[in-house]
Amino acid sequence: MIDQTDDTTRRIVVGVDGSHGSKVALQWAMVQAHLTDATVEAVATWQEPALYGYGYGWVPATYEGESIATITAKVLDATIAEVSATMERPATVLPRVVEGHAAQVLPVAATGAQLLVVGSRGHGTFAGIMLGSVSQHCVQHAPCPVVVVPQS
Repeated sequence: MIDQTDDTTRRIVVGVDGSHGSKVALQWAMVQAHLTDATVEAVATWQEPALYGYGYGWVPATYEGESIATITAKVLDATIAEVSATMERPATVLPRVVEGHAAQVLPVAATGAQLLVVGSRGHGTFAGIMLGSVSQHCVQHAPCPVVVVPQS
């Protein structure tokens, strides 16, 4: 389950998957947080890939070494560090790694937030489309205003 911060805290939730689009969205969220005295909550999601085919008789895959959650946390931390290093006055960023699909997790994480910020495209299958499925779902279902940051 997602930990919610105190309702008195100004929060901007941003979806981060390590893609160029999510880095641009994180940077935008950090600038906005600085302007509005808010905290950025950077949310990265993960799923077990084997769950997709499990219903078709496929067996769950096993991984040697680090778990998907651990790898996701490392990518999130590295992305935050990379974006923060480019900013003169970076905002406070709280990393969150949550199991689930980003389209379902991000609107829940945005409950009580000032804004939900997503990139226009992430690491999805159809890189050529203007608005990805996650960002489109967030625009339609988030409980707060959504900013979709285009790639630069």
